[in-house]
Amino acid sequence: MLKRDGYHLELAWPKKIGLAGMIPAYSTPGGALFQVDAIELLRRLPSSSVDLVMTSPPFALTRKKEYGNEPFDKYLDWFMPFCVEINRVLKKTGSFVLDIGGAWLPGFPVRSIYHFELAVNLAKDFHLAQEFYWYNPARLPTPAEWVTVRRMRVKDAVNMVWWFSKTEWPKADNRRVLQPYSESMKGLIKNGYKAKKRPSGHDISTKFQKDNGGSIPPNLIQIANTESNSAYLRRCKELGIKPHPARYPEQLVKFFVDFLTDKGDLVIDPFAGSNVTGSVCEQYERHWLGSELESKYVEGSAIRFEIGPLFNAPKEDVETKQVKRRARNSVSKTGK
Repeated sequence: MLKRDGYHLELAWPKKIGLAGMIPAYSTPGGALFQVDAIELLRRLPSSSVDLVMTSPPFALTRKKEYGNEPFDKYLDWFMPFCVEINRVLKKTGSFVLDIGGAWLPGFPVRSIYHFELAVNLAKDFHLAQEFYWYNPARLPTPAEWVTVRRMRVKDAVNMVWWFSKTEWPKADNRRVLQPYSESMKGLIKNGYKAKKRPSGHDISTKFQKDNGGSIPPNLIQIANTESNSAYLRRCKELGIKPHPARYPEQLVKFFVDFLTDKGDLVIDPFAGSNVTGSVCEQYERHWLGSELESKYVEGSAIRFEIGPLFNAPKEDVETKQVKRRARNSVSKTGK
């Protein structure tokens, strides 16, 4: 049941899980985004209430980013309190999917292992269901000094995506993420296959040629992070809003939402950013909650749902806000 109150919607179902009194920055028929620290949202949720936590927190990068990121030596101490709460709020069948990139040590062509240290620490309280690798073929050849200048390394184009679970038996069904068969597999199914033992020792039976509706995907997920957010970027440009600089693609979120949840399940993104997670859940009939501290990212993320004061403002108001933003940016760049 929804009650409209200006820009906000008062959602009945978040109240049932303990969020009464928390006012969202905006909400939709499927979920709500709160402009609060992630730990505050997590602590307000009751135990064993969440089906999936899908998020991409700030990485421990060498250079400081505008959206905030912790240094290597402080990252574990900063991030683990969130994970304690995530473990508490997950259902027994729930999952915690964490997209996290690696980093290079400042001034040296060698890698930090902070994200592996994080995984080891998480494995003390969670089960590592499986590790995934998100390969982005569109990623630029960085770090430039080691890749394009000195030619000592190849470009870093893979993020780790850790899939943790609360128990050894989380909800999951790979039949919901099947991929189209290759032409050779289609031919094999059509023309048949002689059962025999391969040189590797694997015994291939006649069941191998059964049509299961698609092939089981690998744990290497290839998604070019280019056009996946183009509608969001275009709308930000039209409205004079600076987009979030670090967005993961909708296809990545959809893969895990399809794989690990059912319609009507609750998905949380504590580090929502531009709220890709909420947008995907809204489209595919999952409830969602998110938190984001930065007001400019909260405002921009509302565009994904075609709601918000700026989105609904008269054209002249939008143009006025664009002029003001350009003026502020000009002052910021000149230091005046």
